[in-house]
Amino acid sequence: MKNLCIGDKLQIQCYKHDKKVHRAWSEAVVLDVKKDYIVFGNNKTLVTESEGTTWKTKEPAIMYFFRNEWYNVIAQMKSDGIYYYCNIASPFIIEDNTIKYIDYDLDLRIFPKGDYKILDKLEYEYHKNKMNYSNDLDKVINNALSELIKKYESKSTMFSEKANTEYLNQYIKLKKESESSNFM
Repeated sequence: MKNLCIGDKLQIQCYKHDKKVHRAWSEAVVLDVKKDYIVFGNNKTLVTESEGTTWKTKEPAIMYFFRNEWYNVIAQMKSDGIYYYCNIASPFIIEDNTIKYIDYDLDLRIFPKGDYKILDKLEYEYHKNKMNYSNDLDKVINNALSELIKKYESKSTMFSEKANTEYLNQYIKLKKESESSNFM
């Protein structure tokens, strides 16, 4: 794939360990390209579930996909504050203009007041047994969850209200520019 540029639009595909597509998002706009991660934004984006049902996201989101980390982070920019939905997932690849990663069920949900909750432990155990996750993979996944909690507690950039608000403003500006250029 060519080098990514600010404003490029990609799709997102989330897989499960058995290589089946789990969920797909129709759009993610590149906001920043760092050495270790890429930041994307989207809003009211069409999401298609594996069984074919569709829905749209409700609010703007700033998404961090990491080249070497086993998680991704979505900052949901809601009217009552920023909620973070963090997926324990494989590092991403980009192929056919699409961000691709494997979701490993465990999620970290962080609320605007700072409290958090680990989600989908039963789903993780079910898929771990059903798809025969190796002991090494299980360790990687659990270590990623611990590391993610530490990153949150140390207020890494992806959990910065200031940084996410700046990315949101950049996303809004890019969308306006894109819409105005489509009318000419």
